[in-house]
Order: sequence, then structure tokens, then C-alpha cells
Amino acid sequence: MDATTSGTPTIQYHNIPDQSGTAIAAASIPTFPRQVRHCFGDSSPGEFPLAANPSIVLHVLTACNLDPRDLAKLEATCSFFRRPANFTPDYELSISELAALDICQKRAIFKPMTDEECQNLKRKCGGSWKLALRFLLAGEACCRREKSQAIAGPAHSIAVTSTGVVYSFGSNTSGQLGHGTMEEEWQPQQIRSLQGIRIIQAAAGAGRTMLVSDAGRVYAFGKDSFGEAEFGVQGTKLVATPQLIESLRDIFVVQTAIGNFFTAVLSREGRVYTFSWGKDRKLGHQTEQNDVEPQPLLGALEDVPIVQIAAGYCYLLCLACQPSGMSVYSVGCGLGGKLGHGSRMDEKHPRLIEQFRLLNLQPMVVATGAWHAAVVARDGRVCTWGWGRYGCLGHGNEECESVPKVVEALIKVKAVHVATGDYTTFVLSEDGDVYSFGCGESASLGHNTAAEGQV
Repeated sequence: MDATTSGTPTIQYHNIPDQSGTAIAAASIPTFPRQVRHCFGDSSPGEFPLAANPSIVLHVLTACNLDPRDLAKLEATCSFFRRPANFTPDYELSISELAALDICQKRAIFKPMTDEECQNLKRKCGGSWKLALRFLLAGEACCRREKSQAIAGPAHSIAVTSTGVVYSFGSNTSGQLGHGTMEEEWQPQQIRSLQGIRIIQAAAGAGRTMLVSDAGRVYAFGKDSFGEAEFGVQGTKLVATPQLIESLRDIFVVQTAIGNFFTAVLSREGRVYTFSWGKDRKLGHQTEQNDVEPQPLLGALEDVPIVQIAAGYCYLLCLACQPSGMSVYSVGCGLGGKLGHGSRMDEKHPRLIEQFRLLNLQPMVVATGAWHAAVVARDGRVCTWGWGRYGCLGHGNEECESVPKVVEALIKVKAVHVATGDYTTFVLSEDGDVYSFGCGESASLGHNTAAEGQV
């Protein structure tokens, strides 16, 4: 049927010349010379456009607070991010390195450092600002710097708010509450003498408390010795209000840990110093029980940056941040296998715990109980080892483990933090749930049961 018979009006086409398709294709179309856009200088075609102004890229990378691993991936996938950026403050650095430096400069601990101290930190971390940034972020994460904290000692507790205000409560037989008296407090009371001083970290030991300020100063109160003598001899006096430790004035401290026979502090640059318990070189140096001068921890950690320390009954764990990844070193008494080396031998110098490499596990947080230890890995796994009394290792028995072992009962839980007591272990998950196991005496595990503890 054609259009005429169907009643459909004929469509009229105008201004289209009657010519073949070949002729149309051959019709001349105006052409323009191809323009090649150069970004700067003698750059070749295809140059990344934003290279003309690196500050734009730096602003984006820094504002996003990218993880050091993300910055490294940018370098691996695009040559623009790994070649010299020709930009201040160091024209030889790549855009990714400059972004890492900018993010470092935002960290509270990094800000007051001199140029020389910054360069020394970079060198110690492996010669890269990305590695220096990883070191700073790891320290903030595992020590909860700039965040609220709750620290439980053997008989007293300390709470630090996110603004640096300190509260204490519990037993006060040695003045360890810091209120200027020896009276017990059963409700949290603010330590008034610290007004105007911002505290970022606290440690509570037997009859002793230590606090670290944002200026790197350390205050102590309670027993006046840095470690109990092995035969129970106490310090000559008790200190009931926070006192500045003069021997640490030249060291910018970011963390402190109290063991039973010694005290350890961690510097901003990642170096560990210890007081006391150097008899027979038990911590790698020869000192007297009541030495008040800090001694650097010698051996394998002399030039390795440490991000966290944890002190147990008579041993010390150090979380190291090396170019190859995170690792844990231990030193001290090996009774119960708590040093993690597969034996119960003492170690007078820091020794690397090899088991984490065999487990393909990157430690991110360490915790020490009296006789056992725990680690949380980057992937959320939890490892425990040492004396397993009351089931505090979470492996379903009371056996000792002389090397770190993954807690299978928590394999479906992504952990982010762990805390240990004498015979108890608490694990915090990414979802905010808390798991506990070990000795349940006095309902200390929070399970409303008289049983000795199950996961």
C-alpha cells in the first residue's frame, strides 16, 4: 500500500540536493590544524594536565588523608606520582612523597620537631616520608594518642579524656591516685594539680602511676622508685602528687610502661629507654635497682623505630615499624614461654619474634599480662601466647604456648584492640563488641557467671 492510497500526507524534503552517497562523503569539510596542549616547558603530548600546578594534586591527596599504602599504590600505577615533582619544599620529592610529608606535618607529635629531627626520623624509618607517616599513624592507633583512655592497674585505675584531663580512683596506699593524700577514692576524681597540662597517655602499676603530656614530659607519683627491688624493698618515700621526672627532660616521651621490676619509656623518634632492673644486664645494660637515669635499650633495636611498648611481670614487648612491615621484639624473663621464641629461656637483648612471619601476620597492637601476651593483626586476627592458666589464651585449654598462636574461636571476628590482665584477656571488635576470656573470679570477665571464663 502506498502513501497516497493510505491517506497519509506526503512528506516534502527541501534543500537536499539530489546526489549520491559517494558525493556526500567526498564533500569538503573544513579542517583545522591539530593543537597539541603542553603543560609546561618542553613536555611531550599526553602529559598529565595537573602537572602544571602540583599544589592542586597535593591539596587533594593531603585533604583525603590517604593511607601510606594508598600513596605507594599511586606511585606503582602512574609515573606522574613517582617522578620528581619539582615543587617546594623539596624539588626532588615525588608528589606522593610530598603528600606524605604534608600529612606528617598535621600530626600532633610531628609538629614541634625541628628540621633535623624530622630528617632523622625519616632516615630511621627507611628514608621515605611514606614510611615515616606509617610510623606516626601506627603509634597513634595502638597507643590511642589524642583519644580518651581507661587504664586499669592492679588496685587503681586512671581515666584520660580526649582533652587531656586525668581522673583516678581506687586504692591509694602509696599516693598513686595523685590527689595529695593517701585516702582511697571509689569514684573518679580529677587530679587538680595537672590543670593546664594536657595528658595523652597513662600507665598504672603496683602502687605507681605515670603520665605523659603532649609536650613530651613525664609525671610520676606513688612509689618513688622506677621498679620494685626483687626482694620487696620499696622506695624511700611516697609521692602523692604528680612530679616531673627530671632525668627525662631531654627526651620527648610519647608512651610509658610499668613492669614489676622496671619502667620503660618510648621517645617520639621511636627509641626505648628503661629504668632499673639492669642487674646482670637483664635488659641489655648494667644498672642498679634504683637508678634514676634512663638507659637506651641496646641490641637489635638501637636503630629500629618502635611505635608501642608493653611491659609485663618481668618482660618487655616492643612493636617495631620497619620498611619490611610491622614486627614484635621481646626481652626479659622467658618463664612460661611469654617471650614467644619457642622456649622458656631469658633474653637479655631484644629478639625478633619470628612466628608472625610464619603466620603471614602483620602485628598492629601488642598487650602484656603478667604471664601472657596478645597481638592484634592488621587483618583482625588475634594471637596469644605464654602461660595459659584459667584459659587466658583463649585456646580452650590451660596449656602454655611458647610461640604466638591464632585464637581460632575469634577467627570470624575482626579485632581492632586487645587488653590483658594478670589472667584475663579482652578483645574489642570492629563492630564495637567486646570478648573476654580467662579467670572469671569476682565476675571480672563480665559474663554474670561464676565459671572461670569462656570466650
